[in-house]
Formats: sequence, structure tokens, C-alpha cells
Amino acid sequence: MVMASTGRRPSRVAKLPPRERILDAAEELFQSEGIRRVGVQAIAERAETTKMAIYRHFDTKDALVAEWLRIVAADYQAAFDRAEAEHPGRPGEQILFLARFIAEGLPSVSPRGCPFINSIAELPDRTHPARQVIEEHKARQTRRLVALCTEAGMPDPEETAAEITFLLEGAQVSTQNGSIDRAGARLVRLVEGIVARETRA
Repeated sequence: MVMASTGRRPSRVAKLPPRERILDAAEELFQSEGIRRVGVQAIAERAETTKMAIYRHFDTKDALVAEWLRIVAADYQAAFDRAEAEHPGRPGEQILFLARFIAEGLPSVSPRGCPFINSIAELPDRTHPARQVIEEHKARQTRRLVALCTEAGMPDPEETAAEITFLLEGAQVSTQNGSIDRAGARLVRLVEGIVARETRA
């Protein structure tokens, strides 16, 4: 996922292949202005291309939104892979890695919001392809977290995974609406407490 700033965009755009230029422009516009408010023409102008070129790569705007969220989801899934690579055979440490990953990403959530939360708010139809991407991602994330809790020997891995998920997602929402200060530090501390408690049980 490319999180480029507007100030760098002119030099970036010229260097990216067409499909990546379109996705890069769509990401910035969807995040800053919302999915519904952004039209294909605006994306084409930001990507320095044409609407026709966009439709050569994506059949519809909905398909473009879904692909953008697929890339966002892949970044989150990659965090599980990095956790495993950096802490092989240590599921508790892998869970803490995930908490730190979310905590470190909170500053970008503050001004722009979580892409998944924002998209769900704008796309109430659960049959929308982008909603399906989000639901599949969340289900896969839950399975992987339950597996880590199981591997760590926690007595009730599904319940513990749910508790951790509430914290991970709650930290993002709280950061987005500004209701809790030091959300990242609080998140990591709370997840550390859960891992310590459940692995002692």
C-alpha cells in the first residue's frame, strides 16, 4: 500500500506504471475525501491519466475500491507473516508484535481514519465487492489470531482472540474520533496484560 503525501505526488506519478498510478491516486482521494464523493474523473486527473485508461484496468469504480481495500488488507496480513518470521515458535510474542504494529500505525489513522471503518460506513450494502473484501479479511485475521492463541496454550483461544480484537479495533476507532489519548501505549500495555494472564492460566 502506498501512503504518499500530496507534496511528493508529481514526481511519484511519472515513475509509477499506469495501474499503480491509478491505485495510488484512488487511495489518496478515497482516504481524504471518501469513496462516494470521489468520481472516476477526479481519480483520472490525480493519476495523470484518462477515465478510459482506468476502465481498461478496472471494470467499474466498485472494482477499483475493492482492489484498493484488498491491498490494505494484504498489508495487515503481511504483519502476521512478519510476526511469525521475527518470532518463530513464540506465539505470545507474535501477538504482541501485532499490537505494536497497530499502535505504530495509529498516527496515520488520526487524520485520515481507518480505511475499513470508513468504507463500511460508506458502503452499507453487504453485497458490495468491497464489503466482501473487508469481511473476508476480518475472518482471515480472526482465524490467524485464534490460531496464535491456541498455539500459546491459552485456555479459551476464541474468547481471548475476541478480546484482543476488540482492543486492536477499538484503539483505531478511539484514535480516529480523538476520544482516548496515548491510545498506542495503552493498547500495547493491555495486550501485554492479556498475553501474560492467559499464558499463566
